[in-house]
Amino acid sequence: MELHWIWEVILIFFIGTFILRIGGRKSISQMTISQTIVMIGLGSLLIQPVAGHGLFITFAAALLLTVLMIFSEYLSLKIDILETLFTGKAVMVIENGKPILNNLKKIRLSLDKLETRVRQAGISSLEDIQYATIEVSGQLGYELKENKKPITKEDFIIIMNELSLIKQSIGYDEAPITKTSQLNPNPNNIFLEVNNKNHEGNKKEP
Repeated sequence: MELHWIWEVILIFFIGTFILRIGGRKSISQMTISQTIVMIGLGSLLIQPVAGHGLFITFAAALLLTVLMIFSEYLSLKIDILETLFTGKAVMVIENGKPILNNLKKIRLSLDKLETRVRQAGISSLEDIQYATIEVSGQLGYELKENKKPITKEDFIIIMNELSLIKQSIGYDEAPITKTSQLNPNPNNIFLEVNNKNHEGNKKEP
């Protein structure tokens, strides 16, 4: 049996990976109609060399592509340069409330599209953001400025404890707020349910 299809599959995987990397960092939901058509077309064109070799070869090629994908992901974990080649790195697009236009050009993302993603994250102004990145998946990662971050439960407890100390110093007798670690967890917390392996099938009837 001719085995030249193996080399064809290996070339398809590596060349196809780099072609799609050039295409940009977007998930399917973020692609335009034309981008989606191009990606589907590329997939069809890339697989054509092994498509006519029969059912067994088709399944073997699919298995080999899967093995190559797993192998490349493993190499990406071990070697930083290969991670950059295969998957890329996050790109900083906002710093201290200002968009980094040069980086936006590198990833072919317009300022309007960036603002769209910021609005989708529930942020009304770029100036509220300390840092923002476009991740390898195409998603927006961000950190708000200190004065724009929402207050956490821990922050609230610290503030209330300080208020209690002030009240005590002027004559009020009030116990401080219980520390976060001492608060009773919600018995219906679905994360604790997973952690305690108390899934639906394992729950006891009350």
